[in-house]
Amino acid sequence: MATAIDEYNISDQALLLGGITSIIFGVLLLTWTGATLTVITLLIGLWWLIQGLFLIIGIFRDSSQWIWRLISGIIGVLAGILVLQHPLQSAIILPATLVLILGIMGIVIGITSLIAAFGGEGWGIGAFGIISIIIGATLAANVILGAQLLLWIVAGMLIIEGVVAIYMAYK
Repeated sequence: MATAIDEYNISDQALLLGGITSIIFGVLLLTWTGATLTVITLLIGLWWLIQGLFLIIGIFRDSSQWIWRLISGIIGVLAGILVLQHPLQSAIILPATLVLILGIMGIVIGITSLIAAFGGEGWGIGAFGIISIIIGATLAANVILGAQLLLWIVAGMLIIEGVVAIYMAYK
C-alpha cells in the first residue's frame, strides 16, 4: 500500500515539474523567441543526429528492412549535422518549412472537402473546405508570418498546458 502512495507522489511531482517546465518554455518562447527557438532547434538537431546513429547501429542487431533504416539513419545524421552547424538559419528554416507544409496540407484538405461536398456530403464539409483552403493559402503565401503565429500558438499552448498540469498535480 505504501508503494502505491509513493508512486502517486512521484507522478504528482513529475506532473508538477512538467507543468513548471512547460510554463517556463512558453514564456521564454514569447519573450525571447529567437534564443529559445535556437536552443530548441539545436536540441532537435542533436536528436536527429543521435537517432540517425542509433538507426545505423541498429542494423547490425536487426537486419530486417536494413535499407530503410540505413537511408533514415543517413538522413538523420546529415540533418542533425546540418542543424548543429547552422543553428540560426535552421531556427528560421525549420518553422517556416513546417508552416509551408501545413499550408499545403490545408489546401489539399480543403480541395478534398470541396470534392466531398459536391459529391453529396453536405454544405458543412464544403464550408470547412473553403475555410481550410483560405487558411492553407494564407500560410503558404506568408511562411514567416505563419511561423511567428505558430510559435505564439505553441507558446500559449505550453503555458496553458503547464497551468493545467500544475493544477492536476495539486488536485
